[in-house]
Amino acid sequence: MQGYNVLMIYSKDMDRLLMCKRLKNPYKGLSNLVGGKIESGETGIEAAYRELFEETNISRENVTLYHLMDFKYYMQHCYVEVYVGKLKCNVAISGDENELYWSDLNQDFFDMTLFAGEGNIGHMIEQVKMSKSIFLTD
Repeated sequence: MQGYNVLMIYSKDMDRLLMCKRLKNPYKGLSNLVGGKIESGETGIEAAYRELFEETNISRENVTLYHLMDFKYYMQHCYVEVYVGKLKCNVAISGDENELYWSDLNQDFFDMTLFAGEGNIGHMIEQVKMSKSIFLTD
């Protein structure tokens, strides 16, 4: 079963979420969270920090990631680990895998014509809202 991660990175003020515009399938042209594959021999958290740096240039010094939830897809033989973090300071983001941008939070993240993941992004954001005081304190 192949493992993947999805990274929910919030701005320092928790008013924006780091997103990318997908340049290739699946979900080409849709907005998505950054993330990637968990390599063999790698822990989930190690893969999360590695993918975050590779795709955005955000290092582990800039953010603390918390394991929020997992999705397991038996028919597709894969699972997705979801991590969330708030930037400790303003960071210049850069990456060439997908077009990166900061989204305000006044979006319908359940809209599958705009966002990847069959509504999962909206679900994950609601989970963060329910518990952000626990793991996103300064």
